[in-house]
Amino acid sequence: MTTTPKAVYELGQSLWYDNIERRLLENGELAAMIDRGDIYGVTSNPSIFKKAIGDSNDYDDDLQPLAAEGLTALEIFDRLAIEDIQAACDLFAGVYASTNGGDGYVSIEVNPDLAHDTDATCDEAQRLWETVDRPNLMVKIPATKAGIPAIQRSLANGLNINITLIFSQERYAEVMEAYVAGLEERVAKGEGIENIASVASFFVSRIDSKIDGWLQDLVRDEGPHAQTAANLQGKVAVANAVMAYQLFKNVFESERFAALKEKGARVQRPLWASTSTKNPDYPDTLYIDELIGADTVNTVPPNTLEAFKDHGTAKLTIEEDVEVSRQALADLEEVSLSLAKATQELEDEGVAAFSKAFKDLLETVEERRLQAVS
Repeated sequence: MTTTPKAVYELGQSLWYDNIERRLLENGELAAMIDRGDIYGVTSNPSIFKKAIGDSNDYDDDLQPLAAEGLTALEIFDRLAIEDIQAACDLFAGVYASTNGGDGYVSIEVNPDLAHDTDATCDEAQRLWETVDRPNLMVKIPATKAGIPAIQRSLANGLNINITLIFSQERYAEVMEAYVAGLEERVAKGEGIENIASVASFFVSRIDSKIDGWLQDLVRDEGPHAQTAANLQGKVAVANAVMAYQLFKNVFESERFAALKEKGARVQRPLWASTSTKNPDYPDTLYIDELIGADTVNTVPPNTLEAFKDHGTAKLTIEEDVEVSRQALADLEEVSLSLAKATQELEDEGVAAFSKAFKDLLETVEERRLQAVS
């Protein structure tokens, strides 16, 4: 049974494409996906760009003159990435217009090496915003302790922000507070808020990848919590996201936000990220099927999108079993496993992984640069 992303869109969830590469932009494939209603936005990260540049010759014609100018690998990547992001923004301009700014966004990430530097993150976000110069750009800032004030400041300055690397409900609450406070700052300055958009990228599958390993240890030990641990495998990530959605509703259905809504504010939608299934024993559409809800986004890599179109289920699911999700998290505490420990480890690992991917990306560009000038 095939499932159309349009059917999901009609339920209030937008599927975005977690992929970008020059070939898709130039051969009409991305445009066709947009026209079919398969995708309503794009997200990118250093790993995606590394694959795009390193695994193809698509960038060679543009890279060579930049290398000849004497630009560094970082400067070359910056130019190439911004060109791709601008082109993608232009392709999504129709979606952006037809949804009145509800969708059609393209995300680019700040240099991940700045994740623990508030001022540098703000400066880089502002530079990307001004350089790309498209109303449907979103700048990605990680939800680290240093990132939270950078998020609020950038929103107050009128940028669209995609907050990434959110794993815990506690951090998510801080992210929503930064959004609301940033809008309140703008209102206090007499500036408009009706054109500001933001999503909060809440990571899903990595939760199960980490916690399932701990649960498997308990099952192997055959202790008093072995059966509970076995039943929890593959359940915690969805439960965590389901409860995060309840936090979202509490914030954006509040009187405080209602005052901003009267001035044109949009809700900051939760964006379910890391939704490809890492465990082959789980359904490959698990993290889409179980998290469909109003005012949400799910960013999906190519294989997951195709799997969902082939055999996914378009049905409102995120509030079907809220109490089941609440109980799953309670059961996790009962077996003495700390979700807080897992989410902090995942945040630290995520920042490190993005930094490594960025370093690897620049090494790839440097190899191409040296080839171009030799």
